[in-house]
Amino acid sequence: MSLETFGSILNFAEELEEQDRRFYEAAAGNPACAAYRGLFSDLAAGAGQSVRTVQRIRRENVTEMILEPVAGFTREPFCEACEGAAVLGAEEVLATARRLERRAAAYYREAAKKLKALTEVSRALERLARNREARLGRLEAPGA
Repeated sequence: MSLETFGSILNFAEELEEQDRRFYEAAAGNPACAAYRGLFSDLAAGAGQSVRTVQRIRRENVTEMILEPVAGFTREPFCEACEGAAVLGAEEVLATARRLERRAAAYYREAAKKLKALTEVSRALERLARNREARLGRLEAPGA
């Protein structure tokens, strides 16, 4: 499905963040991931904060929603299955979490490029990408 407008890009960002938040909440409750409960709880809270950031971007730039359509941007490369966080082993959950963080960072970078004419929006999306890269660093750190 194409992401052809400012609104569709932010709606999909919100969907990604909500999906990831649910995954991390389930992972935090998974007994196999007990050693990572704090990390997953932090990641879930971070995804919740990102949802609020995306909603703020939309609110503050609502007049930009009537811009010309965006070309060549689709959801498919950024769709990632993330099921089973409550029942998978810790290594599988961590591997999925790393994929989710890479996927989200790539999405925000691409969205920032597609909306570069909207300087403030593009900067905000770049910040979200950097936040996701920092979260990925936590997942790749020794012991995670």
